[in-house]
Amino acid sequence: MGGSLICPEKIDVDFLKAFKQLLIEQIGKGKRFILITGGGRTARNYQAAAGEITDLHNDDIDWLGIEATRLNAHLVRTIFHDYANREIVLDPTEKISFNEKILVAAGWKPGFSTDYDAVLLAKQFKVKKVINLTNTDYVYDNDPKQHPDAKPFKEMSWKEFRKLVGDEWNPGLNAPFDPVASMEAEKLKLCVVIINGKDLIELRKAITGEKFEGTIIN
Repeated sequence: MGGSLICPEKIDVDFLKAFKQLLIEQIGKGKRFILITGGGRTARNYQAAAGEITDLHNDDIDWLGIEATRLNAHLVRTIFHDYANREIVLDPTEKISFNEKILVAAGWKPGFSTDYDAVLLAKQFKVKKVINLTNTDYVYDNDPKQHPDAKPFKEMSWKEFRKLVGDEWNPGLNAPFDPVASMEAEKLKLCVVIINGKDLIELRKAITGEKFEGTIIN
């Protein structure tokens, strides 16, 4: 769940209300969810501000981002108070069990993104599909904001995707799915869906297994 959806400039209350309604609807149909929150603009604002004041080490940049993911996670867990486990997962390698309908997770430690956390949690819970909610409709061969003619991909292999994003993780990297997480997802034969989280109609389709607008990586 990209931080840019939770707080693009300020906290998007209307989106969060609609997102909550969608998940409660799906919970009523027997679904359970693990939600991993990103840091988004909040993380980048803190990282940029610190960088203007002092020279930053990669660990400093990472920790600012991690704390932003945790703030977003607390917000989301609070919104789903009646449905979510009381604890926010901060270490996806620990043995986790929960009986509630929702489990919320956030950033772990420097060197690892929330995408990677999602892959580790998918592995632990034997989940075969991860839905990555972002602020673009597809994976593109170029940034569509800067290149209006950017080509969208509706389906692609991990090999094709990794050719786009490379193999190295950098703090603050803004990619559809991070390179290190992608390598691990490929090993696990995980299917990752990249979808515009703002479009809740398409998200509902992705959750229920219908045809949707977005990118499938497998």
